[in-house]
Amino acid sequence: MTKSELVEIIAEQQEGITRREAEVVVNTIFSVIGDALATGDHVELRGFGSFTTKARQARIGRNPKTGEAVSVPAKAVPHFKPGKDLRERVDNAG
Repeated sequence: MTKSELVEIIAEQQEGITRREAEVVVNTIFSVIGDALATGDHVELRGFGSFTTKARQARIGRNPKTGEAVSVPAKAVPHFKPGKDLRERVDNAG
């Protein structure tokens, strides 16, 4: 599902909300989650899951084309951990 598909579903299912209003809501939610993660905060959506950042240490990698050693700096990466309800829904869907 893409973001535009999500906006369409929200606009269709929620009476009184236009496609434009749904788009503003979706963009605002994604922006707030992104801003929170950028400042190192943790975002928890009960029944869905939690978004956090994980620290990756600096390491030596390899350029796959040349085989040359390349220094990869330390960085923070986003991480999502699904909640129990979401895990069970996905597991039972298959």
